[in-house]
Amino acid sequence: MHDVKQIRADAAAFDAAMARRKLAAVSGTILALDTERRAALTVLQDHQSRRNALAKEVGQGRRTGIDTSALEAEATALRAEMEALEGRASALEAEAHLALAKLPNILDADVPDGDDEHANVELKRWGTPREFTFFPKQHFELGEQLGMMDFELAAKLAGARFTVLRGGLARLERALGQFMLDLHTNEHGYTEHAVPYLVNDAAVFGTNQLPKFAEDLFRTTDGRWLIPTAEVPLTNMVAGEILPEASLPRRVTALTDCFRSEAGAAGRDTRGMMRQHQFRKVELVSIVHPDSSDAEHERMTFCAERVLELLELPYRRMLLCSGDTGPSSTKTFDLEVWLPGQGAFREISSCSNVRAFQARRMNARFRGGADGKTVSFVNTLNGSGVAVGRALIAVMENWQQADGAVTVPPVLRPYLGGIETIVR
Repeated sequence: MHDVKQIRADAAAFDAAMARRKLAAVSGTILALDTERRAALTVLQDHQSRRNALAKEVGQGRRTGIDTSALEAEATALRAEMEALEGRASALEAEAHLALAKLPNILDADVPDGDDEHANVELKRWGTPREFTFFPKQHFELGEQLGMMDFELAAKLAGARFTVLRGGLARLERALGQFMLDLHTNEHGYTEHAVPYLVNDAAVFGTNQLPKFAEDLFRTTDGRWLIPTAEVPLTNMVAGEILPEASLPRRVTALTDCFRSEAGAAGRDTRGMMRQHQFRKVELVSIVHPDSSDAEHERMTFCAERVLELLELPYRRMLLCSGDTGPSSTKTFDLEVWLPGQGAFREISSCSNVRAFQARRMNARFRGGADGKTVSFVNTLNGSGVAVGRALIAVMENWQQADGAVTVPPVLRPYLGGIETIVR
C-alpha cells in the first residue's frame, strides 16, 4: 500500500517506479480522487463552521424573540448538503483506497530491469552437482518405483495436482519439516508458531493477496480463505498493533500446509510434486525496524541457504528482475536447488523484503525515535525456509542410487531413527 502524500510530493517519481512494473502512469487518477476528496472535506468543514455559527444565532434570536425561521431553514439546507458531501468524500476515499490497493510495491534501485526470469541475476553458487555413473531419474520416477509416491490414488481422492506419500517418503517429508523447524528455532532465533489455516478477508488483504489475486486462493463457503502460505497469519499477528521499538526485530516461523489454486499454471509441471494445490512449507517472517530491513533480508536468505547446505544440496542465489519480482516485494532473492533428474536449477525458496508495504495495509506500527514517542510503520520480510515438498524432491534426486534407493542425508538420520537408506 502506498501513501498518497508521497505520491503527491513527487508524482513523476511514482509513475516512473510503476513504469518499472510495466504499469501506465497512475498518479493522475489517484491524485484527482484525492484532490476532490480534500476539496469536499474543506467545504464540509466550512459548512460545519457556518452551522455552528447559525446555532448560536438561532439560540440568541429565540432568547430575544427574533424570528429565526430563515436561519433554521439555512441550517437545515446546510445539513442536507453536509450529508451529501460526507457521502461523496467517503466514496472518493474508498475509490482511491481500492486504486492504491491494486498497485504493486516500488522496486529497490538495485533490482535489475527485465521482463521475466531470463533477466534474473545469479549472485552466488554453492556446491557441485554430483556426477552420476548412471542416468539420474526424476523424483516421480523414483517415488513410483519405490511404491511410496501415488498420484493415481491422490487423483481418486482429490483430483489433479495432489500426491499421496507413504512409508519411507512420508516419513522423510516429515523429517525435513522437523529438521527445518529445529534449525530455525534453535540456531536462527525464530519463534515457532502453530497458526490457523483459515483466515479472514482482512488477513489476506493485509499481505496483499486481496483484492487482485483472489483467483490464486481457495475460499470456503463461509467466506474465509485457506492460507497460500503461513506468511499470511504470521505477518498479520502484528496487524493494528503499535509495538515498542525495543521488541524489534520479531522473527517467527511455522510449518504449515499451504493451498493454492495454481491459476494460470495449466501445462506447467503437470507430472510429480513440483506444483501442487496442497504442499507443506516452513515459512520465515521478520518484523523489523526500517533501518534494519536490508540486513534482515540478507540474514533471512542465509537462514534458508543453511537448510540446503546442511542437506548437501547444490544451489544458487538469484536476484529477481523487475518482471519476475512479486507485487508485494521491493527486492527478492530466490534460491534455486539443482535437480539432476531435470538437469536444471529450480526454485525452492523465495526471500522478499516488503518494507512498509504490508505494514500500511495492516496498520502495523512501532513507537520509538529520539523522543520515544514517534510512531512509524514497521518493515516486514518473508521467506521460505524452505518448501518441504521441493526439498523432498531435491533430496530424492540428488541422493538417489542406481538401484532406485534414496540415501538419507546424514543431518536427517536422527529424525528417522538412524535409517540411512529408503528402499522399497
